[in-house]
Amino acid sequence: MDTKELLKKVRKIEIKTRRLSNHVFGGEYHSTFKGKGMTFSEVRNYQFGDDVRSIDWNVTARYNEPFVKVFEEERELTMMLLVDVSGSELFGSQKQFKKEIITEIAATLAFSATQNNDKIGLLLFTDQMELFIPPKKGRSHVLRIIRELIEFKPKAKQTDISAALKYVTNVIKKKAIIFVLSDFMTDGYRHTLKIVSGKHDVTGIRVYDEREQNIPNLGLVQMLDAETGELIMVNTGSKAVRNAYATYFRERENYFRESFSKSGAGIISSRVDESYVKKLLGYFKTRG
Repeated sequence: MDTKELLKKVRKIEIKTRRLSNHVFGGEYHSTFKGKGMTFSEVRNYQFGDDVRSIDWNVTARYNEPFVKVFEEERELTMMLLVDVSGSELFGSQKQFKKEIITEIAATLAFSATQNNDKIGLLLFTDQMELFIPPKKGRSHVLRIIRELIEFKPKAKQTDISAALKYVTNVIKKKAIIFVLSDFMTDGYRHTLKIVSGKHDVTGIRVYDEREQNIPNLGLVQMLDAETGELIMVNTGSKAVRNAYATYFRERENYFRESFSKSGAGIISSRVDESYVKKLLGYFKTRG
């Protein structure tokens, strides 16, 4: 992809996702993810309805009239986007690949965090740590993240969510908001997730395609395993084959839901042809 085409794509995603974050998710994001606490701002005269517990007795005694302490929410937070860039993300039977939907969701979350003056970091992973961008603030930083999401070419194709979770908790020492964006067509991450969720605010965003739920009867079809590169002949006319395919999908889905639920982490599932906007907004409203 040449520079001109890349910039055009980045701009297109910025316009769409920034509008969403400004008009839809800004306030919801703020109310969902609280700051570290309250920090002292100023002292002012007592007003009817103020909590008597906030009275500053030293200042009140000095001026012989009631004054109260005013506190502000300490807002600055760090958001980490853990994005699966393994081979299976380059699949889509609809108009868009899973990777493209994940990019849009990540950009929307990043602009929502920027609107609240939070830092945003990015980890692209397969079964290796492909790229780590440390958390920073600002529009230019978000645009860099979007560029990487669009054009980055991973070295590996398989998936290791556990390794990605371990990596981020080693490099991010303070409590952070962590979004893991993947199709979660893997397992083996439950124990690590439980540990990471005890320290950070974790949400799993699962993006999948309807053809991963149920394979249609198309007869004998040559298929490519996107994560191993293996070409295999599959008899989709066999009911047993189709049932096994559907069972595998359900097992991965159940593992995802149970792992995140038991760890106290958040869950969002969005099919490629569904509105991820509604899914995100519903999640934020429920949590807020």
